[in-house]
Amino acid sequence: MPSPSVPLSVIIPTYNRANILKKTIEAYKHQTCQGAIAEILVVDDGSTDGTSAIVSECAQNSPTPIRYLKQENKGLSAARNYGIRQAKAGIVLFHDDDEIPALNLVEEHITWHEKHPDANFGMVGYVPWSPDVRPTPLMRHIISEGPQYGFGHMAAGERVGFVGCYFANTSVKVEFLRKNGIFDEDFRSWGCEDWELGYRLIKKGLVMIYNPAAVAYHYKRVSFAEACRYRTKMARALRILATKEAGQVYFAEERRRKSSRRYRLQMLAARLIVPLLMPLKPLLDSQIPLPGTVYRVFLAYFNVARKPAFSEQPANAIAEPRKLEKAS
Repeated sequence: MPSPSVPLSVIIPTYNRANILKKTIEAYKHQTCQGAIAEILVVDDGSTDGTSAIVSECAQNSPTPIRYLKQENKGLSAARNYGIRQAKAGIVLFHDDDEIPALNLVEEHITWHEKHPDANFGMVGYVPWSPDVRPTPLMRHIISEGPQYGFGHMAAGERVGFVGCYFANTSVKVEFLRKNGIFDEDFRSWGCEDWELGYRLIKKGLVMIYNPAAVAYHYKRVSFAEACRYRTKMARALRILATKEAGQVYFAEERRRKSSRRYRLQMLAARLIVPLLMPLKPLLDSQIPLPGTVYRVFLAYFNVARKPAFSEQPANAIAEPRKLEKAS
């Protein structure tokens, strides 16, 4: 077990998820490397559900200091930035309020940073579904292959690109962040804000490594219908991303991918095959495992093949983003 000589601050932004937040904080009380946690910063982004009372309750018997930071509703990026500014430790561990840390999560992050003390080294961990939500085979597929995350395309110990910089279960040196860039607050809700920051930090020399042994369990159940709405829910964030340098790179790559013969054949196959496979659709939300190809063609058909994808729209359709609603 590593010594607590390299402590970290845990930053948990939250908005109206008091009950799940309590599970998250309680799990942090039982870490195998408890002494390495300098503090837990809970940044409340204008919650109205009694979050402050839950945090106060959790803090009463916590072996680790818990600091409650409240701001008016400004969005996820602003909440994370508040935590970055307030953090006292040399390392910050970003953690979402609906993720339950495995018992050795902090130990994995601390051990890695002791081996890689350079300021520009960071680590992203693994975020599978919590066993408590009884994940379906479809849910495991979308975590591995997309549209949510894509851990199946990431190798342990290897560097990830900016689209692999998921700032949930991710740790970096705080001074590197403060010197080279924090989250762009044009992004109010989730989606693309971590890609955009990852892009800027990698340009400044960030080396982000994937460590699947650092596990935080996503405490949520997702249906096929919700998976199909993923791209739509990200539409506003994608419009903002399109105005950034990271977006220019991302969408250029998307255009290249979508112009390939392989992609066109995949979409054609989805349009032809899925109507024939419709009797299988009710099984997508069951515990009955189906071949990965079935999940891929159904997701392709309902996400893309039946309608233009966001990145396929003309440039004038992704110009200025509209005023965003409050993050949820």
